[in-house]
Amino acid sequence: MTAFSANLGFLWSELNLPDAIRAAHQAGFAAVECHWPYDTPAQAVANALTETGLPMLGLNTRRGRPGENGLSALSGRENDARAAIDEAIAYAEIVDAQAIHVMAGIANGDEAHATFLSNLRYAIEKTDRTILIEPLNPNDAPGYFLQTTDQASEIIREVGASSLKLMFDCYHAGRSEGDVTQRFAKLQALVGHIQIAAVPDRGPPDHGELDYMFVLSEFARMGWQRPIGAEYRPVAQTETSLSWMATLGQINSKD
Repeated sequence: MTAFSANLGFLWSELNLPDAIRAAHQAGFAAVECHWPYDTPAQAVANALTETGLPMLGLNTRRGRPGENGLSALSGRENDARAAIDEAIAYAEIVDAQAIHVMAGIANGDEAHATFLSNLRYAIEKTDRTILIEPLNPNDAPGYFLQTTDQASEIIREVGASSLKLMFDCYHAGRSEGDVTQRFAKLQALVGHIQIAAVPDRGPPDHGELDYMFVLSEFARMGWQRPIGAEYRPVAQTETSLSWMATLGQINSKD
């Protein structure tokens, strides 16, 4: 059976983070993940995770100043980027988050590329946890440094560390690149986490251009067995948007 992780950056966003974890457990999610949990004491999150038995799959480094959308590709902001990485690692240690998504930010060019690689190497040296990088489509994140899965895969290969992985977000790939299942097949060895949402409206994964019965069946056929992140925007209350779980959850993972 396919298992899902609730992305609490979007789901139950009206609740404080510990209560959102409890709501995800009550709804039948197998794991949780978040965006920027830093306003919530890490121990309160750790306590809710222990109470529910849910693992925390990942969290993001801070976005920085308004409009930056991350720091790690910004030349001249290395100290701030590394402070954000240190903060994320410290938080991840307390809540036992499996992965840290290092956000690149709004930047371009060779200097940004070199800066991003340097900061990724810093993160890898500081922790044994998985470091994730995620391409964001230019419709949602214009000017973001990391825009395609091919660009991300080249960076991963250039850094050459086994703990650096690709966040394969089907929504972002679907908006900007297409061929989602074939793209995943090509990159599977580099993928550390999968996220889903409807294309193009980023709603629940039960409508739109991507047929997730097909997509997730293909992922299962290729051997993916870990929880898949539900990172979509509910139109109303999260509880009223979860009917997709019963259908997509019936997809069998490869034995």
